[in-house]
Amino acid sequence: MSNRRSFLKKTLLSSTLFLPGVLGSSCNEEKKLGVHFKPLILSTWEHGMAANDMAWDILSQTGDLVEAVEQGVKVTELDLTNLSVGLQGLPDREGFVTLDASIMKGDGSCGTVAFVRKVKHPISLARKVMENTPHVMLAGQGALQFAMEQGFPIEEEALSPKAEELFNEWKKSSEYKPIINIENHDTIGMIALGADGKLAGSCTTSGLAYKMHGRVGDSPIIGAGLFVDDEVGAATATGLGESIIRICGSFLIVELMRQGRTPQEACEEAVRRLIAKNKNIDDIQAGFLAINKDGEYGAYSVREGFNFARHHAESRDLIDSKFKL
Repeated sequence: MSNRRSFLKKTLLSSTLFLPGVLGSSCNEEKKLGVHFKPLILSTWEHGMAANDMAWDILSQTGDLVEAVEQGVKVTELDLTNLSVGLQGLPDREGFVTLDASIMKGDGSCGTVAFVRKVKHPISLARKVMENTPHVMLAGQGALQFAMEQGFPIEEEALSPKAEELFNEWKKSSEYKPIINIENHDTIGMIALGADGKLAGSCTTSGLAYKMHGRVGDSPIIGAGLFVDDEVGAATATGLGESIIRICGSFLIVELMRQGRTPQEACEEAVRRLIAKNKNIDDIQAGFLAINKDGEYGAYSVREGFNFARHHAESRDLIDSKFKL
């Protein structure tokens, strides 16, 4: 209880301004009013609400940001209704579910796994890479071997009933074409700011449905799907991974904030860069979330349909992002 009281005391002292009428307003409106939130948790998409609930509970009890962002997205990894995260996700074109995940602290510590199979919680495996190895990324069979060495249960490789149904339907045409916003477009990314100004983030996905076997998206790539720096802020991405990798999207946003841009301005610039650097933009959706160390946040996407979950001391909200196209 003492940890919880300390957390709540810090929360009240750290909220720069709270205006009841502001809740649910746009990021820009809050920026104009000078609203900062500490602590603050943001997650991509509607499934971020349940993830944030878990993360907020962990943070309020322990103050442990890394534990919060890990346990938060584990909720989504277990959500059987979600076909874009976890082993219940839609498979690649060969019928295998392959998972990517990353976790990062504001001091630069990070761990990621890519193209891993049979592991229920790739985010927890990514944390083990960060904490128990000298490396940043493990992939494929090597990541699976490490999981076994770390005592992770190895799951039976079988599609979930819904994924199998949809995969069998897809095989009738075997046509691969990313579809804007389908299944929340393949990722949950979470970024969190503590009452003490420290930051952490996590990202986990089963990737694009019916991708080529071996394809890896932006989620496990530090600087693309996730980047965190205690001196500046944090950013995470969702959407077509290839488009995000091409501009090192999350790193770009943090560096723009380092140069003085607000989180909203940085997210908007990243979307402009992404549109400029990717062909066939009509088929692409991508969105970004960002927090700076002062508790301001921003969100922006290529087109409408991207939403995000926001949790702070006074409210939990699902907010529609502003968009470019």
